[in-house]
Amino acid sequence: MVVFNGQLKIRIREALDLKPTAWSLRHAVGPKTQTFLLDTYIALNVDDSRVGQTSTKQKTNSPTWNYEFITEVHDGRKIELSVFHDAPIGYDDFVANCIIQFEDILQNSSKHFEDWIDLEPEGKVYVVIDLSGSSSEAAAGSTENEERVFRQRMRPRKRQGAVRRRVHQVNGHKFMATYLRQPTYCSHCRDFIWGVLGKQGYQCQVCTCVVHKRCHELIITKCAGMKKQDDMVGEVGSQRFSVNVPHKFSIHNFKVLTFCDHCGSLLWGLMRQGLQCKVCKVNVHRRCESNVAPNCGVDARGIAKVLSDLGVTPDKISNSAQRRKKLTQAQDPQQPLSGIPQIEDDRSKSAPTSPCDQDVKELENIRKALSFDHRGEEHKTHPLSSSSSVDTVTCDTLTGGDGNSVGEESEESQANGEVKGHSAPEAKRMNLHDFVFIKVLGKGSFGKVMLAEMKGTDEVYAVKVLKKDVILQDDDVDCTMTEKRILALARRHPYLTQLFCCFQTKDRLFFVMEYVNGGDLMFQIQRSRKFDEARSRFYAAEVTSALMFLHRHGVIYRDLKLDNILLDDEGHCKLADFGMCKEGILNGVTTTTFCGTPDYIAPEVLDVSLIQHS
Repeated sequence: MVVFNGQLKIRIREALDLKPTAWSLRHAVGPKTQTFLLDTYIALNVDDSRVGQTSTKQKTNSPTWNYEFITEVHDGRKIELSVFHDAPIGYDDFVANCIIQFEDILQNSSKHFEDWIDLEPEGKVYVVIDLSGSSSEAAAGSTENEERVFRQRMRPRKRQGAVRRRVHQVNGHKFMATYLRQPTYCSHCRDFIWGVLGKQGYQCQVCTCVVHKRCHELIITKCAGMKKQDDMVGEVGSQRFSVNVPHKFSIHNFKVLTFCDHCGSLLWGLMRQGLQCKVCKVNVHRRCESNVAPNCGVDARGIAKVLSDLGVTPDKISNSAQRRKKLTQAQDPQQPLSGIPQIEDDRSKSAPTSPCDQDVKELENIRKALSFDHRGEEHKTHPLSSSSSVDTVTCDTLTGGDGNSVGEESEESQANGEVKGHSAPEAKRMNLHDFVFIKVLGKGSFGKVMLAEMKGTDEVYAVKVLKKDVILQDDDVDCTMTEKRILALARRHPYLTQLFCCFQTKDRLFFVMEYVNGGDLMFQIQRSRKFDEARSRFYAAEVTSALMFLHRHGVIYRDLKLDNILLDDEGHCKLADFGMCKEGILNGVTTTTFCGTPDYIAPEVLDVSLIQHS
């Protein structure tokens, strides 16, 4: 994987043939569905960072923007252009998107690209890209960041959680976390999708199929809404097997309650409620017929399991040969097409030869990323098999500092093939059995915060428990490590929540923090109804002091709300929950990521302007 460092200059000129997705037209009836006009804008992201978005063009499916963006890129892997319909109510509807790899632009030593790029599922966009900088191979074990979707944290009543936005792309499907308002079954494993609060499952914005979050990467069939590329059939590097067995649907009367095997919802009505395949007995709505994948009689779960045993996930079966061919033709029209596939042939044939090694590397990288003690060398030099069986890890006793020097030191020792001995006294090793958990202080999508007492002492702590599978599933490894580093930094300021130590088990992470027993400002203002001016000034002064400290160290706090401001036993403020903080905002560096809690989002975030500390 090639990464790019330098300046990116991209001009988005126009788009053609945009069409609303089946998901956005799910409530539309009548002939207007054929002439539906969109209010479109394009959001530009580099990896997981929002660069900006164009203005909204009203009532047109072929908008013209001529917007230019200039941004600095550090270890950039991909550019994502996402088209959205500016909906008057609720979240904006997804229309189409495309991903451009920096590696594809730089493959012919060219740093200029200008051409039409096909969007999925419909349309195309004309872009001009200029790169000024250098490229290099990504470090071994580095992982590529995935796209963002809106995600809402779980909170008690009257407390809204912060949201993020992410699109999961698997075989052409555009999955987004979705709140399901009626009982729904997974179209992959056929199991019920449980849950009442939050977004229970993933739904493709193009073909409307619904799956569990755990199943979305196991879909082996291509999205029915993808563009048909018949001229590319047999292209070297395309998907290594083809699932194309059409269903034979006919109208059917169901005598018992039946759920659609595609969108998962109930087939309503007393007679002729839907369609049933004569061969495989799949039941679907009439509206879902055109979106059902041609997989009649195919055991999708069995194929996904076999691929999993081979160390291959279905979302990575098809590579970028077709996309590379399109970009190569645009950059060098004189180059014969016969000269392109040879490299792709070697690459595609060599890809599956060592899936086990690749899988082990990915697991090793996950363990390195989630090493929560100061002995990073131990986790990095021990084999995965031995380290994964250990349920006890070293407590990370923090004495200040930013927590980065130890990690850098361990990487240097690993590169030199050395394992450093511990000249300093051995730190106390701690595990789950050193604490007695008393009660649950709070819950969220991240996990729980529990009140715990250390055995043999009268000291109580607030222990934040995070599930590793949830962190990996939501691609929140970076957010978790950021929170840990900022908690370490917080030791140097009295108005930030203090971290005493942290450790991990095989499936969970534990932050042992000070127990702040005065409640949060949301609880206090609900009890007092209104703060007087002197009290408000006092709270504002302490919170401002904490924020100024973070700003001096290049950290912006993007989820400031009453829920995250705690009071200690003396009435002083303590800022908590650093999961949405952003590091490195110094010397004019800005960010445009849309995140925060809906009722408390700052105006500059809603305006999608360049954000830095105030």
